[in-house]
Amino acid sequence: MQKTLDQFAIGEHGIVRQVAGEGKIKRRLFDMGITPGAEIMLRKKAPLGDPLEVTVRGYELTLRITEAQCVTMVVTDTKNEHGVGK
Repeated sequence: MQKTLDQFAIGEHGIVRQVAGEGKIKRRLFDMGITPGAEIMLRKKAPLGDPLEVTVRGYELTLRITEAQCVTMVVTDTKNEHGVGK
């Protein structure tokens, strides 16, 4: 299944398929290691949903919703943080 990173549930894993966006946003995402083929797991969401904390390339990273909406992912694991499938 394919969806953008902002649509992930806590604990979901996926592989980056495409990074959209213009200029600064796309470059910022690439500089942070969010490139096609990278594996990302959504760790946390702030109480109001923005920002998101993800794990990418072995480190934790905080993204704004607008940045996460630019990252198209292929879901590889749909287990939540407690290890229970959906």
